[in-house]
Amino acid sequence: MWHFVRVDWGMFRTDIEPPITKRSPKTLILHGDKRTDDYYWLNERDNPEVKAHLETENAYLETILEPTKNLQEQLYQTMLSHIQETDMQVPVQHGPYFYYVRTEEGKQYSIHCRKKASTRDELEGAAEEIILDVNTLAKDKAFLSISVMKASPDHTKLAYLQNEDGSDRYTLYVKDLTTGNLLAERIENVCIGGSLEWANNDYLFYVTVDEKQRPHKLYRHALGETNDTVIYEEADEAFFVHISKSDSNAFLFLNLGSMDTSEVHFLSNQNPLQNWKLFAARNKGVKYSLEHHDKNFLITTNENAINFKLLTTPVDNIEREHWQEILPHRENVFLQAVYVFEGHWLLIGREKGLTQLWVYDVKTATPHALKFPEPVYTTYVYTNLEFSTDKALIGYESMVTPPSVLELDLNTQETTVIKRKSVPNYNPDDYSSERLWATANDGTRVPISILYKKGLAKPAPLLLYGYGSYGASIDPGFNSNRLALLDNGVAYAIAHPRGGAEMGRKWYEAGKLLHKKNTFTDFIACAEHLIKEGFTISEKLAVMGVSAGGLLMGAITTMRPDLFKAVIAKVPFVDVVTTMLDNSLPLVKVEYDEWGNPNLESFYHYMKSYSPYDNVKATAYPHVLATAGFNDPRVSYFEPAKWVAKLRECKTNSNVILLRTNLEAGHGGSSGRYNQLREIALEYAFILGALEVES
Repeated sequence: MWHFVRVDWGMFRTDIEPPITKRSPKTLILHGDKRTDDYYWLNERDNPEVKAHLETENAYLETILEPTKNLQEQLYQTMLSHIQETDMQVPVQHGPYFYYVRTEEGKQYSIHCRKKASTRDELEGAAEEIILDVNTLAKDKAFLSISVMKASPDHTKLAYLQNEDGSDRYTLYVKDLTTGNLLAERIENVCIGGSLEWANNDYLFYVTVDEKQRPHKLYRHALGETNDTVIYEEADEAFFVHISKSDSNAFLFLNLGSMDTSEVHFLSNQNPLQNWKLFAARNKGVKYSLEHHDKNFLITTNENAINFKLLTTPVDNIEREHWQEILPHRENVFLQAVYVFEGHWLLIGREKGLTQLWVYDVKTATPHALKFPEPVYTTYVYTNLEFSTDKALIGYESMVTPPSVLELDLNTQETTVIKRKSVPNYNPDDYSSERLWATANDGTRVPISILYKKGLAKPAPLLLYGYGSYGASIDPGFNSNRLALLDNGVAYAIAHPRGGAEMGRKWYEAGKLLHKKNTFTDFIACAEHLIKEGFTISEKLAVMGVSAGGLLMGAITTMRPDLFKAVIAKVPFVDVVTTMLDNSLPLVKVEYDEWGNPNLESFYHYMKSYSPYDNVKATAYPHVLATAGFNDPRVSYFEPAKWVAKLRECKTNSNVILLRTNLEAGHGGSSGRYNQLREIALEYAFILGALEVES
């Protein structure tokens, strides 16, 4: 086991002058309000001075953190010591094969394989077939991402998406699994996910992105042909296009959706040349999705049901008068998705701030809630590719329990552990997790999930993580990398502020648009509660958030800079107003339903009142580390670059403000698993240095 040692460098080097970034100011005027932006020039992506500046920032960061090099290596080795480097995921049955992913020690990327077997018991003696070795594809490449992978219905071909720059533009390839050779297909600009389905063995449907990287067109492709057919093009810039297949494999679904509205078209999977049929036209504020079972469609919708309800209608009579309610709306239960098997439906949702699974028996029309052993946990539906089965794979984990794949008997609701992720040098009995509740300014109770090593001396150094946007929930799951902090007396906590969906759809609605500040004040309330309960103090409190969670980090830094000692804002959305006024940037109009349209005066003033970049002022700030991806289509690199520059200009203390830009990647950072660990080691070293942790 690795342990940290006391080093003599104190914290960081502070004798180095930071890069100079100020240029001629740009004046921006809207709604009678005048803003001056001294760093607007950093928006000029094609200006060679911009890239040179980002390289200088990277060099500055390396110099400031140079005293932590040994610590970074220790952290890296500690995290590596908790990883089973040669490992295999649970094989998933799909027709005559079981498909799985494995890793090998020393290799950055996954190896995708399959074995021909009728049952799980036959796998051990079956011959392995490697269908895609990503390490081979990534050779001599600085970045490689494989997104969607789909085997053809007859299992003779593999379609997959590949990207080499970190953007959301992927290239579609098709591999002949009988020969191992690639077919002639090279289709560019396919979107990252929800973008690829086989109709039969000869036709593929795929979705491409426009110049702003918005998924906007559905195509039909016949193998070997070059003139693909445009099936649908979405003109509304607030909507995305995605494709999916029913669990029964009987239908294809063309899913059109904005942040708050959806529309679905469907097509028989056996008749790819026929015309698609509209199920129900879009209606502002109404979301719905489809599944298929027997002679019926299942409809999950929020129409007059904020937490969603489940309806059904005959495939041949989809008009609204034929819709029948199966599961009514419930105030305390958020229904999120339905997975369909021949005799059962598996429902996933949220109750009391935690994930929950229900097995719905079609014959008895009765849902049964599954029981789990820990008070704070996460459960989910694992990959299932067989329809006619009484067994389903589900996932379970907690902040203490490593990810586990369970086989669920759909008839009896009994579960059997198929595999629990191996974590070397780890004993779960040494750690505790619990659920705490903070009280927000308006009296709302906000959940906190906390993890620490037993015997923790309080008040302790603590890392508090948060997100709180898009209705995305940050559930209390396991991450072996945290052991590098926990074993040295640092506690880890997750705040669950409004803007996520931990407490249901209303929780999300209460943290968006003109209620967005609830996300920030909820997070601050969580931090104050942890201090009040004696877990930590401000001088030992670090915080972290990613993307929209980076906005959260920026907002709390400007609202309460006194409350935190260190802030890590990864690819942070911090220049909210300027970005949302620039329709030339990717996805801006899509985001109006989340943040608001600043061209409207009420939204402009509200957004400006919390936008981190617009609210930097002369004061003492915490230590700050911001990250960016030069090819990031979701949060442009210039947002953290400008924010860091302005913080440095205005801060009145000697704390360090750092920027690290990955010049070869996008929103998710490095692609190789060892490279990702190096990035985390740097972040953890920054935290430990800022909090002056010693052991």
